[in-house]
Amino acid sequence: MAAEPFEVSITDDEIADLRDRLRRTRWPEPEPVDDWSQGVPLVYAQDLCRSWAEDYDFGFAKRLNAFPQYRDTVDGLGIHFVHARSPEPDALPLVITHGWPGSVLEFLAVIGPLTDPRANGGDPADAFHVVAPSLPGYGWSDKPSTTGWGVERIARAWDALMVSLGYERYGAQGGDWGSAVSGALGEVAPERVAGVHVNMGSTSLGTFADPTPSERANLAAAKEFQQTGRGYSGQQSTRPQTLGYGLTDSPAGQAAWIAEKFWAWTDNDGHPEDALSRQTILDEISAYWFTASATSSARLYWESFTSFRDQVTAPSGLSVYPHDIIRPSRREAEQRFTDLRWFEEMPRGGHFAALEQPESLVEQVRGFFRLVR
Repeated sequence: MAAEPFEVSITDDEIADLRDRLRRTRWPEPEPVDDWSQGVPLVYAQDLCRSWAEDYDFGFAKRLNAFPQYRDTVDGLGIHFVHARSPEPDALPLVITHGWPGSVLEFLAVIGPLTDPRANGGDPADAFHVVAPSLPGYGWSDKPSTTGWGVERIARAWDALMVSLGYERYGAQGGDWGSAVSGALGEVAPERVAGVHVNMGSTSLGTFADPTPSERANLAAAKEFQQTGRGYSGQQSTRPQTLGYGLTDSPAGQAAWIAEKFWAWTDNDGHPEDALSRQTILDEISAYWFTASATSSARLYWESFTSFRDQVTAPSGLSVYPHDIIRPSRREAEQRFTDLRWFEEMPRGGHFAALEQPESLVEQVRGFFRLVR
């Protein structure tokens, strides 16, 4: 494999097309409720799209291009990745993987502290060489044209990528789909994976006869999510192609589909922008719009939705953020992560830890990998 340097670019014509589509949006009537219980309120959807068309700086490409990026063909598919090497010679290679509706943009605030702790108030012994790939069908990676690109195949591709970069021993980190891929990496390449850290530990809840108050509360939250929050995954895991027509054609539809998750899955006080800036939200939405990846990203659910609870036998660490969509206790996590060496429950944050609580996530990653370097 021979990686080629890559930069994200957006043309003026693409921006003009987006703005034209947004201005011509045919809006539905307002919701007959005064909250988010039926989805994104019309007033917020309209204001978000107005900002996207009129105020947004479209600077996410420049922000991403500040880091070294490449594309390489791995297992027949073009894969985009950030490769930020540490100035520390003994840094541990680390592959970090995003999920849905995320992208490598999630990691822009953590790459610097992870690669160069000396310059960011940390211990140089905690340094990492960071590799952050875009999942197949996401961002600037190619869209698979055949079936079979599920979690295990992605993990094997990530291992091949890391070896091609000269990394014979490395760690893996991720949330959402990144947690599934990182766990699978420990199974497909146990001789190379030093350890796996995740910030979403999907595992069975409510399996003990003597649940603690915290376990009861987390089980209740999981049941509520099952009843009211799982519609997106039901569609993406069964009929992603049908969903994709609307999201690929309508930027307002794509924006609402993603913005709802930034409301539902972040640690906020009732509004997504309590947790994330509007710019950050529009950065992530733009990554999907300009790559037309609504359909191809959803297909990962069709391929691998049951993979979130595959057993992980590698040395593992789990950081539980209090507003994530699933929050196991340590003993519940140990049923899936059979060599769990790090478990911490965080005071703040939700599903998008690298975006919401970057300093916290960096400290969690550093702390776990001190145990397995």
